[in-house]
Amino acid sequence: MERSIKQFETDRLDAVKVASKLMLASGTTTPRVGGVGECSIHIIDDGCDIEDICQALERMGEIKKSWNFFKRDAAMIRDADALLIATSLRSLTDPSDINCNMCGKLVCEYLREEEKLPKEEEVAFTGPLCTFRAANIAYAIDGMVNQARNLGIDYGVYWSLGAAAIRMGILPRDTGFALGVAISITEKSPFRDIPEKYAEINQRSMTDRMINRLWPQFRSIYS
Repeated sequence: MERSIKQFETDRLDAVKVASKLMLASGTTTPRVGGVGECSIHIIDDGCDIEDICQALERMGEIKKSWNFFKRDAAMIRDADALLIATSLRSLTDPSDINCNMCGKLVCEYLREEEKLPKEEEVAFTGPLCTFRAANIAYAIDGMVNQARNLGIDYGVYWSLGAAAIRMGILPRDTGFALGVAISITEKSPFRDIPEKYAEINQRSMTDRMINRLWPQFRSIYS
């Protein structure tokens, strides 16, 4: 019996790795505006790395009131089996040169000359960005989400995850924009039916409270 349970957990985690790679493939092959490759997708499936990101999110949630929900996101992402982060490699430094005016500038050269936001703790993305290029992330995310649906994988999409990844410097270059997808292969999705104060009251916090409260008594009784 114990061996069967261990085998199930091994197979479940193997399924996570296969699913995340298929989602990466789907996100990579989705059409891009202009047909130019300018996004990259990165898989994070190590539990320690996921925990580092969650702690970074919790610290960011303390910076300003409008980011308080980062703590709730951290509680959900902490229960994820893997993360996929899609980046826009060119939206910060290389406008598309088609003068589409989506960014509010008359020509792309004006966007190049625009001063970027400083890398301060209250700044999530150091724009302004080329909106035309940044929008390509939406196509990548759609490809990943569509694949997750086809595979029956639970998922959640978080802009906070992309902001934390940029701040931590774990992406391949100084990207201007990133979004994250968390996935889980469990009986109950950790990304749905979330209480308002999920950062404080969640499965992990309740388990910790129960263990910390009852374990000394059990230890005394059965010692």
